[in-house]
Amino acid sequence: MFDLLSEPALAALIGLGGGIVLGLAARLGRFCTLGAIEDQLYGNSSARLRMWGVAIGVAVVATFGLIAINLLEPTSSFHIAQSFSLPGAVMGGLVFGYGMALCGNCGYGALARLGGGDMRAFVIVGVMGITAYATIAGPLSGVRVSAFGRGASEQPQGIAQALEAVTGLSATAIGLTLGIAIVAVTLRGARAAGMNGKQVVWGAAVGLAIATAWVGTQWLATRGFDGLPVVSHSFSAPVGETLLYIMTSSGAQPSFAIGSVTGIVVGSALGSLFQGHFRWEACEDPRELRRQIFGAALMGWGAVTAAGCSIGQGLSAFSLLAFSAPLTLGAIYIGTAIGLRQVIEGWPLRQIN
Repeated sequence: MFDLLSEPALAALIGLGGGIVLGLAARLGRFCTLGAIEDQLYGNSSARLRMWGVAIGVAVVATFGLIAINLLEPTSSFHIAQSFSLPGAVMGGLVFGYGMALCGNCGYGALARLGGGDMRAFVIVGVMGITAYATIAGPLSGVRVSAFGRGASEQPQGIAQALEAVTGLSATAIGLTLGIAIVAVTLRGARAAGMNGKQVVWGAAVGLAIATAWVGTQWLATRGFDGLPVVSHSFSAPVGETLLYIMTSSGAQPSFAIGSVTGIVVGSALGSLFQGHFRWEACEDPRELRRQIFGAALMGWGAVTAAGCSIGQGLSAFSLLAFSAPLTLGAIYIGTAIGLRQVIEGWPLRQIN
């Protein structure tokens, strides 16, 4: 295999495959972070929020199943191997959620809309990617490192591992049990809440896309010689990495992140064409564009500070039951609720509108 394709190219193909599934889920399954929260808060519907529950539960079950058969080492992921910043998880999540509400999309949603021809999403993606990289290694990095720095941890930073130390039960068994419980709780009363089989299927597909990324990159890290990281999908820093690759590809290597971002756009484009919904759109209201640019910058900073966006922490880190995942996801929900109240009800900070 390595004789035909380089390890970075294989990693990009793994990311591309999972990204296409996520892009299709966004278009055909209407899987959306902001949409799920908005439906629950303002539409009196929990169906799309339950899709998230299915995705998280399936991702946890599949990921810990891989751990059980020794196809994945959880400490290979920085979510488990590195200490997490509690202030970073909370502050980053709040800022990311607020920015997402101002934008009308998270990074994942903006990429999906870009695949459908929405040029407003192109602006969001660009600003978010640039701000993310400015926060990682640019002028905003100093504050991030000093206030929200992370480092190697002597103990695995995972809920299952912590419960194993307390109870003596296997971390793998704990993870599988918690994953099954999440799916069961999510599906309880799902029909009465308006959730249909299609939504269950697409939620499960998203969860499986997260797990396949883990096993694919773990295989490369174990069998290869380039020391590539074990990662799954996220759409904050990878957006910036993709922009850099577009500008410097002759002197750079592809990566899982670049394949993943590309896959979202491709999958979304395929889904929108299949539905007959592809059309070019642009922003006609300068005030709306101003709000979206501001929100995109907040998302870029918030996602890097929290070490992941709604997908990176809410699904990828959650699939490993990392300590940071529920904290960040909860903060994203609260930040989104505040932002939606501003956008929909005009409170607070009216001048941003």
